[in-house]
Amino acid sequence: MPGLLAAGHRVRVLARDPGRLQGRSWAGHANVEIVRGDALAPASLDPAMAGVTCAYYLIHSMQRTAGAAGDFHERDLAAARNFGTAARHAGVQRLVYLGGLGAPDADLSHHLRSRHETGNALREAGVPLTEFRAAVIVGSGSASFEMIRHLTERLPAMICPRWVYTRVQPIAIDNVLDYLVAAVETPASTGQVVEIGGADVLTYGDMMLGYARVRGLRRWLVPVPVLTPRLSSYWVHWVTPIPAEIARPLVEGLRNEVIVRDDTARRLFPDIHTLDYHTAVARALDELNAHHVESSWSDALATSQRDVAPFVFTAQDGMLIERRQQHVAASPAAVFHAFTRIGGTWGWPSFDWLWRIRGGLDRAIGGVGFRRGRRDENVLRPGDTVDFWRVEAVEPDHLLRLRAEMKVPGRAWLQFEAKPQDDGGTLLVQTAFFAPKGLSGLLYWYALYPLHGPIFSRMIQALARRSQ
Repeated sequence: MPGLLAAGHRVRVLARDPGRLQGRSWAGHANVEIVRGDALAPASLDPAMAGVTCAYYLIHSMQRTAGAAGDFHERDLAAARNFGTAARHAGVQRLVYLGGLGAPDADLSHHLRSRHETGNALREAGVPLTEFRAAVIVGSGSASFEMIRHLTERLPAMICPRWVYTRVQPIAIDNVLDYLVAAVETPASTGQVVEIGGADVLTYGDMMLGYARVRGLRRWLVPVPVLTPRLSSYWVHWVTPIPAEIARPLVEGLRNEVIVRDDTARRLFPDIHTLDYHTAVARALDELNAHHVESSWSDALATSQRDVAPFVFTAQDGMLIERRQQHVAASPAAVFHAFTRIGGTWGWPSFDWLWRIRGGLDRAIGGVGFRRGRRDENVLRPGDTVDFWRVEAVEPDHLLRLRAEMKVPGRAWLQFEAKPQDDGGTLLVQTAFFAPKGLSGLLYWYALYPLHGPIFSRMIQALARRSQ
C-alpha cells in the first residue's frame, strides 16, 4: 500500500473485515478506498472489482477454517477461480500474483504445488497474469522467516534434519515490494512467470547461522539423519509461535530446492538491485519497533472479535505481547490525561514500590535506574524520560508509547491507547511488548510473568479510576 500510493496510484482494498484495517498508516489516505468482500463469496467480488485496472492477488490459505470443508489447497483454488472470474466480468486488464518458487517438474511438496496451481487457476479466467515466484521472504509477514528467526533466537544448539542442507534463495521483503509495485508500470511482465530471489543462494543452515551472526548470537547446528515433517512441525510448534498446522506444510516444502533458474526478473526489472541475505536480515531487525511493523504473519490468524477481550497474550514478529483492555466511562482526553501522569513524582499506578525496587536493581548493575524521573510532571513529548523508560511516541488524546532503557535481555515497550466508543466512553488499551534476545530473554520474561497479572491488571484499573 505505501509503495503504490507513493507511485501515485488510486487503490481499492478488499477486506473481509474492514474494521481490522483501522490504524493503518494509509487507511485514511485520499486515494484509498476500503471495501468489504471475500474471495470465497463470489457475489461480494463484483462491486469490489468495478472500475479496477489492475488487481493484486495476495490471498493464501494455510490452514482449515472452523466449519470449512476441504484443505487449504481446495480453498486456494476456489478463491483464485472466483477472483479471476470476477476480474474478467469487471473488465480488469491485469492480475498480479505472488506465488512460490520451485521447479515445476520436481516432486514438489503439497504446499509448493498448491502455490503453482493457484497461479494456473487465476489464468483460467483469461485475464493476463504476472506471476511472481519467491522462496523465503525475509521480513515481517513471512511465516517461513519467522520460523527460522525463532528457532535461531531460542535454541543455542539446534537439532536439524537433512533439509538443513537444501539450497534456497531468500529475498528481502523490500525487494518483493519493489517487484510488485514495478509490475504495474512494466507491460512486458504481462503473461510472464517471474522468478525472484535475493543476491545469495544459501542452505537453510546458512540462513540460521547468518541470522545468528547479525544478532550477535553463537549457534550450533546438529544434523540428524531422520526427523519427519510431522515431528519437525511439533518441534517448531513448541519452540516458536507458529502452530504445527502452519509449520507442517512449510517444513514439508523445505526438502525442495527453491532457487531462481532464469533471468527474466533481471531483464524485465533491470533497476531493481536485490539485497544480500545479511543486509536483508539487518533491515528486518531494524523494523523490530512495534510501530514500524506494517503487517505480521499472524495478522490473518486472529478472528475478528467484536467483543472486548479483557486480556490477550500472544507472540508475533519476534515479540511477546500482553494486552489488557477496559471500557472507561470518560472521554479519550480524560483517559489520555490519566496515563500520561505516570512516573516521576506521580509514581506508578500499581505496586509503585515494586517498580522502585526494579529501578534500584537496574542501577546496581550499571543501568539507568529510577533516578531520571520526568522532564515535566504534566507534559510528555517524544524523547522525554519517565524513570527508566523513554517516551517514543505521543499522540494527543490517543496514545503514549514508552521504550524501556533498563538493562534487559531484549527490548521492551509499554503502550497506552485511548479509543473513543459509540456510547461516549473510551476503550483503554494497555499493551506490554517484549522482544527477547535469545534464550536468556525468554527466561527473563517468563520468570517475571507471574508478577504481570497483578501489576498490569491493577494498573489498568487504577488508570480507569483516575480517568473517571
